[in-house]
Amino acid sequence: PFVWFMPPTANHVLREIGIVLFLGIVGLKAGDSFIAILTEGDGLYWMLEGAVITLVPLLLVGFTARLVLKMNYLSLCGLLAGGMTDPPALAFASAIRPSEAAALAYATVYPLVMVLRILAPQILVLIFWI
Repeated sequence: PFVWFMPPTANHVLREIGIVLFLGIVGLKAGDSFIAILTEGDGLYWMLEGAVITLVPLLLVGFTARLVLKMNYLSLCGLLAGGMTDPPALAFASAIRPSEAAALAYATVYPLVMVLRILAPQILVLIFWI
């Protein structure tokens, strides 16, 4: 039998190198015409649209969860991290205080968001293109 062992630090280094290479290539491909799109095209408009689409739901959910539902800060961080499917945000929330509140809120919301990410585009296509 083939036995394989890799120390966790080496595994972590390989994962980090992989994500750095991926983001570097994506940046090089996307950044080729980035300035031209911003200055000559509708790039600035689309960046503003993207910011609005990203921030408005987060602010609405955040304020509603805090003011109406009286969620604590850690649960709110986990909820927003799960809603964005953002593990680094969960790591931030978990580093604030040794509590499982953020991870529990993240784990509660994450599966629903993943299912909605699959279904929502298909429903939008059915509504607007058929």
